[in-house]
Amino acid sequence: MFQLMRRGRRAFASKLALSVVALSTALASPVLAAGKTLTAVMHSDLRIIDPIFTTAYITRDHGYMVYDTLIATDSNFKIQPQMADWKISDDKLTYTFTLRDGLKWHDGAPVTAEDCVASLKRWGAVDGMGQKLMDFTASIEATDAKTITLKLKEPYSLVLESIGKPSSRVAFMMPKRLAETPPDKQIPEQIGSGPFKFVQSEFQPGVKAVYVKNTDYVPRKEPSSWTSGGKVVKVDRVEWITMPDSQTAVNALQSGDIDFMENLPYDMLPVLEANKELTLEVSNKFGFQTLGRMNFLYPPFDNVKVRRAALLAMNQKDVLDALVGNPKYQKICGAFFVCDTPFASDAGAESLIKGSGMAEAKKLLAESGYDGTPVVVMAPGDVTTLKAQPIVAAQLLREAGFKVDLQATDWQTVVSRRASQKPPKEGGWNMFFTNWVAADVSNPIANLSIGGQGKKGGWFGWAEDAKIEQLKDAFVRAPSLDEQKKIATEIQKEAYEQVIYIPLGQYLLPSGWRKSLTGLLDGPATPVFWNVDKSE
Repeated sequence: MFQLMRRGRRAFASKLALSVVALSTALASPVLAAGKTLTAVMHSDLRIIDPIFTTAYITRDHGYMVYDTLIATDSNFKIQPQMADWKISDDKLTYTFTLRDGLKWHDGAPVTAEDCVASLKRWGAVDGMGQKLMDFTASIEATDAKTITLKLKEPYSLVLESIGKPSSRVAFMMPKRLAETPPDKQIPEQIGSGPFKFVQSEFQPGVKAVYVKNTDYVPRKEPSSWTSGGKVVKVDRVEWITMPDSQTAVNALQSGDIDFMENLPYDMLPVLEANKELTLEVSNKFGFQTLGRMNFLYPPFDNVKVRRAALLAMNQKDVLDALVGNPKYQKICGAFFVCDTPFASDAGAESLIKGSGMAEAKKLLAESGYDGTPVVVMAPGDVTTLKAQPIVAAQLLREAGFKVDLQATDWQTVVSRRASQKPPKEGGWNMFFTNWVAADVSNPIANLSIGGQGKKGGWFGWAEDAKIEQLKDAFVRAPSLDEQKKIATEIQKEAYEQVIYIPLGQYLLPSGWRKSLTGLLDGPATPVFWNVDKSE
């Protein structure tokens, strides 16, 4: 423990120094003098910049800067035109999307239907909703330069909701030459048609990412609403500055050295609320679900009895108290599909909600044949909303009788490492923790981590469960909401029985910005930086 603490202090000192360097580098940049520059500290450092390669939200946020979508979701949960309008045939089997005029890639080439077909296919190979859509799709073709025609094998009610969903993975459009990159490999360059251009020459992972206004972008005429409507860029340049230490970032926000901080630490809210120059607001009113995911490929979690012992050891209140510690922003919830939604249920969640499963966890682990194999838990220390979960979980697992190898790292390393199917002894892992925005887990098709596809197409951890996949098929064919609710409850029961993942509760997260910024939008995929203006 002493060595871990000592390593933690060295890592903190290193990150603090990096934060200071990042800030001084940003402030010294001569480009800042040219037009309006908005500086932001996001929830994580940006390293992976292919928004189809990963579900990481920082990469999704990068995607919204650079890329655009065919259709999008507004604040009334309605799908709206974005790059394209659409028509649906009377038999509900053919969807025709027509690109609007004036669309150009950042390299000046026109956006074509062939580009969009390739983009949809790449997205559909890896996204949960995209995969299910592709199961029902007979063909996707470019029938002319501006027309994408999607034909179904049978009617499917979630076509538009899938292509227009606001969060990971988003169906971002990119040039065909990039979209033809296999989805398990990252695209070689960042060329989109979105409202900002990525400045590759200034990209310094661990320091900053830079975006400039796309002066060729033609916004829609409608008002901005969530990820839909007119994406009007009112600043010339946006810089994401990496500051792993939240105290450094808070100080920079208060002094005016940065304009925006995505994740405010809960323990510093009273001080920030007293600052008259700041606006504090929860932009994502639907909040987040936090969860633990196990690796099904290797011991000990290839054994369902061991997974159940780990589930029984968990306690949502302990996790939320350590993560948030403020009843205003946290909620105990055993629903896989989020509380206060049509598909919410407590089925199977009793021990998590009540924190009453430790005795049974010890008993089941002893009966399971667990041989003391170390559980490799990845513990990122650079993201405010991901620090507490692995530490609390490790303590609870040890109490239940597990041997735990808690490995300190950063979030971008977790994002890369969780994709590895190597054994834990060869750089793999046994358990990691993450957060989903509510929009990403609110139904069985959107919820990527509830899948049971295994190694082929499954989410990190590679759970294999044919029953869940059969129930998901039944869900999308269900004739009524009542029938869908019944099926969603059956999916949840199976997910708890097999411990597909461990939901650890819900929380809200406030952001903060200088009052010199106006026009920040709310929504389930915030922050976005179009519509934002900055006064001098």
